[in-house]
Amino acid sequence: MTSFVDTHCHLDAPEFGDEAPAVQARARRAGVRLGVIPAVGAFNFDTVRELAHRQGDVYALGIHPLFTPKAQQADLQTLARALRAQLDDMRLVAVGEIGLDYFVPELDGPTQEHFFRQQLVLARDLELPVLIHVRRSVDKVLRHLREVGRGRPWRGIAHAFNGSAQQAQACIAQGLKLGFGGAVTFERALQLRRLAAELPLQVLVLETDAPDIPPHWLYRTQAERDAGQPQGRNEPAELPRIAQVIADLRGMPLQALAEATTRNACEAMPRLAHWLDVVEAPCEPAQQGPARGQESRV
Repeated sequence: MTSFVDTHCHLDAPEFGDEAPAVQARARRAGVRLGVIPAVGAFNFDTVRELAHRQGDVYALGIHPLFTPKAQQADLQTLARALRAQLDDMRLVAVGEIGLDYFVPELDGPTQEHFFRQQLVLARDLELPVLIHVRRSVDKVLRHLREVGRGRPWRGIAHAFNGSAQQAQACIAQGLKLGFGGAVTFERALQLRRLAAELPLQVLVLETDAPDIPPHWLYRTQAERDAGQPQGRNEPAELPRIAQVIADLRGMPLQALAEATTRNACEAMPRLAHWLDVVEAPCEPAQQGPARGQESRV
């Protein structure tokens, strides 16, 4: 069976309730061998870690920009302690979800930039990859990556990338892979579909951002939602169908895309290889030296 890695899925989200085991079972049947479950704040650090261990997935710890309004400076200290305490846990694969969001107008720019910057420093210090939220913020994210990175490449992913071709190249130059998911399934997403088709294969990774960013076959229009139809809930089992859209855009076999994006995910988060080897996934060690160092979670 063709196998996939979902590099970004919030399986602890309230939308799933107590269905996480069933969601995971559907994902495994669909060929999704591993999911990366990112935290969004100090309040769910333990939750994502325990869920990843219980379900055989992996996790990341970080403070999401949408949750910075309620975050405290002490939460950064909590994050540092949690990362150091779990540093030998091979299921801990990255610092995330962190980043910047300039789509939500109520978010305070300096506050979220402070939290992002401090988490980048922590990731460098602990030599961990980063999972970065880049919604309408790519240029600002890049500035912080350059300043904290001081010329050294990063490991990690620009999650749910939806920027320009120039911004894509700038993220790649910083060492990041680019995450593609449900948004690419919409025919009107012309720029995003062009990037999915034309960017070098070695920079693409797959993700769902479940339960968010549903693909077009799950999406409900505003009129449908007003009429009482619930928004479609995304989940990792949708990943192979999303991947097929990308494979078709690139004119390549689905199996080849699955193998390449699995290798790319391992390059972005090298600890994935430890778990994917167990299921004989096509994963290769990265060549680049290690980097040092309910709202929507889109």
